[in-house]
Amino acid sequence: MRKVKKKKIYAGQALIYCILALGVAVTVVPLFWQITISLKSSNTIFETVPHIFPREFRFENYTEALEAMHFVKYLGNTVFVTVMTVIGILISCSLTAFGFARLEFKGKKQLFFILVSTMMLPSQVTLIPLYMVYSRLGWINTYLPLIVPHFLGNAFYIFMLRQFFLTIPRELDEAAVIDGCSTFRIYWNIILPLCKPALLTVALLAFNAAWNDFMGPLIYVNDTAKYTLSLGLYIFKNSEKYGPQWNYMMAAGTIMMIPVLLLYAFFQKQFIEGIATSGLKG
Repeated sequence: MRKVKKKKIYAGQALIYCILALGVAVTVVPLFWQITISLKSSNTIFETVPHIFPREFRFENYTEALEAMHFVKYLGNTVFVTVMTVIGILISCSLTAFGFARLEFKGKKQLFFILVSTMMLPSQVTLIPLYMVYSRLGWINTYLPLIVPHFLGNAFYIFMLRQFFLTIPRELDEAAVIDGCSTFRIYWNIILPLCKPALLTVALLAFNAAWNDFMGPLIYVNDTAKYTLSLGLYIFKNSEKYGPQWNYMMAAGTIMMIPVLLLYAFFQKQFIEGIATSGLKG
């Protein structure tokens, strides 16, 4: 009987490993193919019998793509928008989540229900009304529509931080009040230092969303000098001189992807901890 049970356990584990390996392959194979294309010459990409590895590694594809795309100019714009977005998300969402998690006031549950309900509203529904509002404010062709809304909170990130804040013992707040701490000092000196994994998780998710955002800059930014990397890459793809040369496109896309990969690689442990502990308590 024990041998039969062990065989069943091993078979179950083998099945799990096979499913995980399939998931890894689905993720890694497109990335691997992108990198190999970025190192090929344009003549060898669409061969009848494609080669997995390039016959000749063309690392100059990267330098040529960066120069042709004006990568540095678009990089500065993207970094500015992304950094301001992350700062706005962390400030507004942590303050709002603190209020819902640690403070008591009338209508708290109803307000939180309304907040969470907004996540079911597709962004396409509010696209035209928001554009009209920003147009009347004179914000079109500026970075304000891409930055200011993030200083007003985000329902998903508020929900994540609230769930994490609820796992912190209330006794810490009570002890701080006895010692004379104000509500803001409890938030700043007690809650935030204990929530670094959750804050880092929110920061990484916000960074990824802002770094790869295409629709926002496409709709609100008209001046090519203000384009972000995602828009610059799109313009580069459709340029008469270089587009579509897929080896250059894949090279530029690979470089654009590096900052996100590095952040997730260095902060993987904290990211997983923040995700795992953000839904323990409701």
